[in-house]
Amino acid sequence: MQVASPQTLLNDYERDGVVVVRRLFTTEEVATIRAELARYIRDDLGSRPADAATREADGTTVRNLWRLEKHNEFFRLLAERDDLRRLVAPLVHGEPVLAAVETFNKPARIGSGVPYHQDNAYFCQSPPDMLTVWVAIDPVTPANGPVYFVRGSHRQGVLSTKPSGVRGNSIGLAEPPATPLEEQFCALLAPGDASIHHCNTIHHSAPNATDQARLGLLFVFRGSHTQTDPTLRATYLAAAALTPPA
Repeated sequence: MQVASPQTLLNDYERDGVVVVRRLFTTEEVATIRAELARYIRDDLGSRPADAATREADGTTVRNLWRLEKHNEFFRLLAERDDLRRLVAPLVHGEPVLAAVETFNKPARIGSGVPYHQDNAYFCQSPPDMLTVWVAIDPVTPANGPVYFVRGSHRQGVLSTKPSGVRGNSIGLAEPPATPLEEQFCALLAPGDASIHHCNTIHHSAPNATDQARLGLLFVFRGSHTQTDPTLRATYLAAAALTPPA
C-alpha cells in the first residue's frame, strides 16, 4: 500500500472530499478478488434474493452486485481487514462500521453511466461521517467510464435530488454542478489502486463504450456514531421505489 502520512491523507480528504491510495491490494489479491467475483456470479448469484444484483439493459449482464458482505463470506472477511479499518478510521472520525460491499461492473461496450449524485442521498447518515473505498479491479482509463469527482463539494451538505430513472442509481442531483468536467478530478486507477470519497462528494461516470471492462469493488464504511436521517431516508425510498433495485 502506498499511502501518504495519516495526517496528510486526512488533510487532503477533508479538503477535497476524495483521495487516491495506490496499491491498496496487490496484483495477487486483485486476481483472487476477480476470480471470486466470477465464481459468485456463476455459482451463487442465482440463489440470492433479486435485490442482490442490478442488470444492464440487456437484462443479463451484471451492472452491480449488492450486499456482498451478507451474501459472501470471502468479501465480508476482506472488508474486516485491520489495515483497511485503520486506513478509514480517521476519515470517519471514529470506529468504522462496515455498511456495504458492492461492485460497479461497467462491462465492456454496454456498461451504463452513473448520473451526478451524492452517496448520502442513499446512505442518509447524520453526521455525514461515511465514505466509500472504490478499488479498481480493472484498469480505469479516460475512455472506459472513470469516476469524476467535484473536489470540495462534500462541504455543501446534501443537495436537492430527483429520481434519476437509472436502475442501480435511482436518485441523482436535481441540478448538475456548475464545475465543468475539465475541472473535476478524474480517478484514473491501476488494478489494486483505490479512491476514497466522502459520502457528500458529488461524482458521476460516463458509459463504457470500449472493449475494456471497468470493474470496481466498493467498501462502504460509516462512523459508529452516525444515525439515519428520516427525511433523507423517505426521499431515497420514494426514488428507489420507481427503479428497484436501487
